[in-house]
Amino acid sequence: MTTHRAAKPVAADSRPVERAVTVGLALAVLAGLGWIVGMVYTLVEWPL
Repeated sequence: MTTHRAAKPVAADSRPVERAVTVGLALAVLAGLGWIVGMVYTLVEWPL
């Protein structure tokens, strides 16, 4: 009895969607860190 195997993807090495998601997440993390640093700077420099 034979079993059905899914066809291998033609371009397995290049996955632009995953790359775009990874770049988007990295940019979001950098933006979040920048926001946190900005808030800390604001609190430190705030005149009391």
